[in-house]
Amino acid sequence: MNRLLYLLLMILMAGCNNENNSGNNNAASNQKTADPKEKKNILFFGNSLTAGYGLEESSEAFPARIQEKIDSAGLNYRVINAGLSGETTAGGKNRIDWLLDKQKVDVFVLELGANDGLRGLPVTETKRNLQVIFDKVKAKYPEAKLVLLGMEIPPNMGGKYVNDFRAIFRQVADANDAAFVPFLLEGVAGNASLNIKDGIHPTGQGYAIVANNVWRVLKDVL
Repeated sequence: MNRLLYLLLMILMAGCNNENNSGNNNAASNQKTADPKEKKNILFFGNSLTAGYGLEESSEAFPARIQEKIDSAGLNYRVINAGLSGETTAGGKNRIDWLLDKQKVDVFVLELGANDGLRGLPVTETKRNLQVIFDKVKAKYPEAKLVLLGMEIPPNMGGKYVNDFRAIFRQVADANDAAFVPFLLEGVAGNASLNIKDGIHPTGQGYAIVANNVWRVLKDVL
């Protein structure tokens, strides 16, 4: 009788162990399913061109259109629009620290300088400020990928200034191994039908072209 009871207890204990193991396996499986891959952040840091000044819908701004392209491609990135109207490179240099502390940055897209050029600020100052911004990003997030959006200014600023201004963007991009869009407003600048009444900021249709200009370069970075 004692031998029979012993065998019954062994069978019951084995059954309990199997149930526990099965429960643990199911819990692990459920935990794995409920833990989706965290999205990476793309920070677009710029002025009114990034913010989408003059648009009726924020979804028409080029960073939002980039998010649509990312989603369509099935890529695991979240776009953050940190555009601020009127921003100069000097202002951006002071503002960037707060944004870097606010969230992790995996890809940093820099679009600043246009307001410097329109004000005729020294190109050496603009170049130095762009570098400081990149330096701060690299110090905080050494693994972040960098993208620089180039800008040009109207010829009425003077031939030498226009050429020197254009050149600093390529120089800064090369110095930081940053992916480079030569001219953000390529195909849009100077076309009245693609800009709002001020002749500077794109319409929704214009921003669709701007987004394509950026995406041609950015898609190879992601």
